[in-house]
Amino acid sequence: MNLEIVKNTGNPLFKRKEIFARTEKEVVPSKSEVEKMFSEKFSVPSENIKIKKIDGRFGTKKFNITAFIYDSKESKEKTEIKTRKQRKAEKNPKKEEQKNG
Repeated sequence: MNLEIVKNTGNPLFKRKEIFARTEKEVVPSKSEVEKMFSEKFSVPSENIKIKKIDGRFGTKKFNITAFIYDSKESKEKTEIKTRKQRKAEKNPKKEEQKNG
């Protein structure tokens, strides 16, 4: 899978890079797959990357990706809003492990 960087903007206020990229694939790439590609391309740990959107048009194989790469995990946690599912997993880690295991 080829990753073409369209726009790479720095945002010093939030301590991140805002990246807009394109890729071409048969099916919609998963967030974890895209996160791994960004991690390899920019040499940062995947925990510092937030994939905001993977957008494709019906009938095409081209997808637009919006991603934020933070300087550190702490700056990502300060800025990004956690989902309800993530908050529940933090409160009850044993229940989540039992479900998965």
